[in-house]
Amino acid sequence: MHATNLTRLDAAERSRLITVDAYEVDLDLTTGPDTFEGRVLARFSCREPGASTFIDVVADTISSASLNGQPLDVAGLHDVAHNRLRLPGLAAENELEIVATHHYSRTGEGLHRFVDPVDDEVYLYTQFESSDAQRMFACFDQPDLKAMYGFSVTAPDHWQVISNEAHEEAEPVRDGVSRRQFARTPRMSTYITALVAGPYHHVHDVHRGAAGEIPLGIYCRTSLAPYLDPDEIFEITHQGFDFFERQFGRAYPFSKYDQLFVPEFNAGAMENAGCVTFLEDYVFRSKVTDASRDARANTILHEMAHMWFGDLVTMRWWDDLWLNESFAEFMAYDAATQATRFTDAWTGFATGRKAWGLRQDQLPSTHPISADAPDIETVKANFDGITYAKGASVLRQLVAWVGPDEFMAGVRAYFQRHAWGNTELSDFLVELERTSGRDLTAWSKEWLETAGCNTLRPSFSLDGAAGAEAPAYGSFSVVQEAPADHPTLRSHRIAIGLYDQVDDDRLVRRQRVEIDVTGPETEVPGLVGARQPDLLLLNDDDLTFAKVRLDDRSLQTLTHSIASIEDSLPRALGWASAWDMTRDGEMRARDFVELVAVGIGIESDMVTVGTVVRQVRLVLDQFADSAYRPVGVPRLAAAMRALTMGAAPGSDHQLAFLRTFINVASTDDELDFLSGLLDGTMTLEGLAVDPDVRWALLLRLVLTGRRGDDAIAAELEHDNTANGRQQAATVKAARPTAEAKAEAWAAVVDSDDLPNALQHATIAGFHHADQRELLRPYRDRYFASMDRVWAERTNEIASSIVQGLFPVLLVEQDTLDAADEYLTDTSRPAALRRLVLEGRDGVARAMRAQAFDRS
Repeated sequence: MHATNLTRLDAAERSRLITVDAYEVDLDLTTGPDTFEGRVLARFSCREPGASTFIDVVADTISSASLNGQPLDVAGLHDVAHNRLRLPGLAAENELEIVATHHYSRTGEGLHRFVDPVDDEVYLYTQFESSDAQRMFACFDQPDLKAMYGFSVTAPDHWQVISNEAHEEAEPVRDGVSRRQFARTPRMSTYITALVAGPYHHVHDVHRGAAGEIPLGIYCRTSLAPYLDPDEIFEITHQGFDFFERQFGRAYPFSKYDQLFVPEFNAGAMENAGCVTFLEDYVFRSKVTDASRDARANTILHEMAHMWFGDLVTMRWWDDLWLNESFAEFMAYDAATQATRFTDAWTGFATGRKAWGLRQDQLPSTHPISADAPDIETVKANFDGITYAKGASVLRQLVAWVGPDEFMAGVRAYFQRHAWGNTELSDFLVELERTSGRDLTAWSKEWLETAGCNTLRPSFSLDGAAGAEAPAYGSFSVVQEAPADHPTLRSHRIAIGLYDQVDDDRLVRRQRVEIDVTGPETEVPGLVGARQPDLLLLNDDDLTFAKVRLDDRSLQTLTHSIASIEDSLPRALGWASAWDMTRDGEMRARDFVELVAVGIGIESDMVTVGTVVRQVRLVLDQFADSAYRPVGVPRLAAAMRALTMGAAPGSDHQLAFLRTFINVASTDDELDFLSGLLDGTMTLEGLAVDPDVRWALLLRLVLTGRRGDDAIAAELEHDNTANGRQQAATVKAARPTAEAKAEAWAAVVDSDDLPNALQHATIAGFHHADQRELLRPYRDRYFASMDRVWAERTNEIASSIVQGLFPVLLVEQDTLDAADEYLTDTSRPAALRRLVLEGRDGVARAMRAQAFDRS
């Protein structure tokens, strides 16, 4: 069931009425495999004695509750449906005690419990954002009711127990069981409190920071310990602390810094104060490309930035979620570029994260960066590409506009003024205005308070009088467009790059012009008389957030010669423009496939490689005309096989191209090659056929009917780990039979027995482009089932089902009609309708792209 869908109005009223001082939370984790016991003592004041409020609590049972020494009528005051306990007759100073039994989570929300199949050991961790602390202890679960927390935990002796603060020496309770008492925390929000417990493997170090020594810890499950690479993680951690303390002018605000890689985690990571949890996929069991290490470093830096942006200073309500996420996103890329070996981090941002932001901003559910969040269900949906990627892009532009020194001076003043407090958009802008001397009112309205993305196009005439080489520009302007439903035309600072083909194998920038683009058309007098280049690149150096179009000559140059661009960032911008044009039906899907086949082989930036090969598979699956797929898939497969064979042995490129080849191999010869790699009768110099590669090979062979249940069972016996079980679930769901689809559907939709990780894995295997006819019966079943799913499952699980099972591969009018009929009922929850509307939009976009590809 969903946790309390707290509204902004209710939160504001509760915040107006009470101030929370402290919680004492005593938990017993030894009472059984399904539930745990908790006692909470909350101290808070009330501005209107005699008034009433409520405390949030998700509990199986509340055995007792007392307010100021008087027992409360739990049966009469506990609103089980809304997870609230009413608190009548408040005094000026209050002490509330609640004893309750809570359920361990299997959905990654609240206190999650996992049993390692390797050794049957139990591992626990918490995930509370946005409002799931109430699943572990009764609390006023909103960000602006900050408090101090004192945790004590009874647990098995051999467990590590980690929270936001360090604990005293364990106190024996009985044989094999002890109690840990943790130091009281500083004032902070409920959602960044944390508890992690179990026999975690751990490694330690110390960082010498601005305020002295910071104890560092890294934790993972014992069975993953052989794969942990603490040296690289600690290196990034040290570099991040040095960078952020210097930039922010303020010492790390907490007493220690633990980083814990935990099982079945729903997100990439979570910024619990001093106790950061990570998806344990970041402990690499198999060889990965440098793009994966780049992503891990970025996540480490993102969560570290949150210790200041989000934990020290926190948004008042979730409308200003961007004050956490956009800043952490921007600062992570900035830190990676300036302080780590990942000096080209902004290149990967331009192709990957920014594409996510642009995609999200073109959905019918788009919203401003500073979003309207009337309730918690809306908040959860707003952890998206706008809040992260668009927000970071816009901040990068703001830094360029006000100046980097002025920007960081404003940040330092912001932390100084609001440390340990809560803020709104205006609180940050006023500090920037003071340090930069700029009025940011218009900028904020354009960029933070309106939705939608602009498109920039070159418009020019040629006069032919510039000599024999090429005509010159007789006129030149940049045209700006906005969608009809979000018509804001913004102010953009952009660079325009002119690139020429040199020596037949290099595209080199000849000229760069930097201008401000405003309104529907901006003249560029600095380019009048300039010789037309082979490639004209608007928004060179990636200074603004917009879709950029290429003129016909530039698109032709890019399609045949993208590999000739020497620098990674302009190549990334070229890839991004081609991708946007393909999605928008202005570049044929088959031309994008050809661009990738010809150009990806020399791309040096591995984040860009990873992004582009994912995009080209999506193009073939959804944007390409059905008549072209039988041509396009073999074309891509042949190119990827050739690139794999030609790559340096053991290189990142070899692995990336092989993984892509595996995903599109279809001819008998190609599948024989995959079978040989899996069986060991075929080898590639430098390639380790490790668990991840083996599962990828098996998935493709099962999809194409080459292998079946016996092969899946054998591979799972060989890799009977948590990751192996997840991989097996994906492969089982991908079997090309009606029975396999029915089994997967029943496991996800008709039952709630699967834990979150296995559910996600099953959904991942359900949809495949070669299985459209097997999927067709599930379109009607989807629309008939989602109301029940939304009502019965937690928000995280329901959202993943609604989004993951939408019939996105059935790119046809019947899918749009079914979605439209479903959406006519406006009484359905807004967050549910949003996810269905987004799925519908994806199908409509694919239909337009397919029509253009046919043209």
